[in-house]
Amino acid sequence: MNNYCLATYRCYDEKADFHKKAQSIAVGLTVGSWTDLPEAKKAAMEKHLGLVVDVKICDSANHDLIDERYADIQIAYPDVNFSQDIPALLVTVFGKLSMDGRIKLLDLHFSPAFLSAFAGPKFGVEGVRSLLGVHDRPLLMSIFKSVIGHDMDGLREQFLQQALGGVDLIKDDEILFENPLTPLEKRVAIGLEAAKEAEQSTGQKLLYAVNLSGSTSRLAEHAEKAIAAGANALLFNVLAYGFDTLAELSANPNISIPIMAHPAMAGAFYPSPFHGISASLLLGKLMRLAGADIVLFPSPYGSVVMPKAENMAIKQTLLTDNMNRDYIYTMQESKNNKTLATSFPVPSAGIHPGLVPLILQDFGHEVIVNAGGGVHGHPLGAAAGGRAFRQAITANMQGISLTDYAINHSELQAAITAWGVKE
Repeated sequence: MNNYCLATYRCYDEKADFHKKAQSIAVGLTVGSWTDLPEAKKAAMEKHLGLVVDVKICDSANHDLIDERYADIQIAYPDVNFSQDIPALLVTVFGKLSMDGRIKLLDLHFSPAFLSAFAGPKFGVEGVRSLLGVHDRPLLMSIFKSVIGHDMDGLREQFLQQALGGVDLIKDDEILFENPLTPLEKRVAIGLEAAKEAEQSTGQKLLYAVNLSGSTSRLAEHAEKAIAAGANALLFNVLAYGFDTLAELSANPNISIPIMAHPAMAGAFYPSPFHGISASLLLGKLMRLAGADIVLFPSPYGSVVMPKAENMAIKQTLLTDNMNRDYIYTMQESKNNKTLATSFPVPSAGIHPGLVPLILQDFGHEVIVNAGGGVHGHPLGAAAGGRAFRQAITANMQGISLTDYAINHSELQAAITAWGVKE
């Protein structure tokens, strides 16, 4: 019995015969031609043939959101057609097709056989929590802001002030690459030194996600160099390097620290309803499959806004115990579906303390609250900015409104005065 991976597309066309279109995709992206093949050849080629599983047509008159006629088409692709890696699967299901008019790849479901080739996140939500010793609340992360041109002293002071604010994680900016002023090994050293100093005041452990960059062929070498210097987390621009590169880094036994996936370049793929790859697949399911322990993506609240429904879909794919749970293709036995560790969701961009109630309402406690300007731009300084976020988290968990809690917490009050509150 064949194993199949399922691809779901949304195809827009005012006049097309969508059933014919679906059959064209299924044949064209697998055996290339079917009706012209002799019967004897068909018998040999059948195991390679793509199959139309479902076609759901929506006319514009019946749809409130998009004034377009479209169909959601599901095609099953035999695993025998591609190797067990994400690039091979993506090229099979969407390589040439991505250039064929208005069509978007909405989702992928992996056969148990394909899924078995991936270990998923090495740490995941529980592993990251264990490293920090924090199991009873959402985590808080801050970002280096203004990084280019700063020397080690400036970077250390930034790090120290963030750490003193009580954050659990600090990450490099994604545009902080190797440079003479702040090379990776020295960044790690000053970060760990500042973290140790802050821990004497806060009593908290801290993960520093240092940006992994350089030529693809040397990434593993650079990661091992960072670990040897004491690094306890990595930041990685996955979409610039590719999912398979992340999968190799995550599977590398010498890379024994969490990997944080940054969404840089994602805007080239997901925002259009007519083209590209859905946010939940691009920044959710594929990131987790490739081994990201922590995944950043634009929030629905701040400065780089993603629709809330897409955020919730990403959350679902990152935190669902079995992300392949709705694999229902009847020709495939799904009893051996593999469960991957869950990945931490990190809704990001433009987050300030007044947004914490919305974040926790939508994401629950398995979330990392991520702040850049909301920490560094706090009227009382970065350390106060971190404390304001921690106060907002505590207030929300205790069921107290931020405005009431702020009466006796000056850092939170200053943040509310600066940015307001949404509850």
